[in-house]
Amino acid sequence: MSVELKIESARAALALVKDGMRIGIGTGSTADEFIRLLAQKVKSGLDIVGVPTSIKTQSLCDELGIPLTTLEEMPELDLVIDGADEVDGSFQLIKGAGGALLREKIVAHASKAMAVIADESKLVETLGTFALPIEVNRFGLRATHNAIRVVADGLGLSGEINLRGGKNAPFETDGGHLILDASFGHIPDASALSNELLDIPGVVEHGLFLGYAKVVFLASPDGVKQLGEL
Repeated sequence: MSVELKIESARAALALVKDGMRIGIGTGSTADEFIRLLAQKVKSGLDIVGVPTSIKTQSLCDELGIPLTTLEEMPELDLVIDGADEVDGSFQLIKGAGGALLREKIVAHASKAMAVIADESKLVETLGTFALPIEVNRFGLRATHNAIRVVADGLGLSGEINLRGGKNAPFETDGGHLILDASFGHIPDASALSNELLDIPGVVEHGLFLGYAKVVFLASPDGVKQLGEL
């Protein structure tokens, strides 16, 4: 996704943000473009307060002068704007390439609505081409990995399940957890997979965002297409 398309998708979503709103601010390269555009509006007088979904997002917002708070201070939000790694026709998402999926889902759950910013290549018929991030506890990692494999096999899902960063330098989330990337290739029943993964004690959260997105902005060289509405 080119920077230009990221900017145009972000610009379209920015039109949803109104004075007085409490907004969740996503994580990732497309979300970064939204943050930069939002900062310009704030400098011009837009009155909003945001809740960042990661330390990285918080740092960029602080640098650009976007007023922030926390879910402790403001547990209910009007809107969250975030990117996605995949989105299907039912607005089911895979998220987590940036490793912020747990905080992103907490913020999305606290929001009345979620708007997704992406390019047209992220729209898929069936989720799963992009590896599904699964955030896990360090304790019992091998047992958790094995349990995920059993769940996947039971649902007819094949493909490797790899520790992000590898054993020697594993990626660590803001919450101190690890991520297993599951390359299933095709997830015909995302809801069943979601439920079974969350039944595994070592699984903290996963990157299937089901029932959150209300509107999706997909950028292409021909413009930005809006799917759904708030």
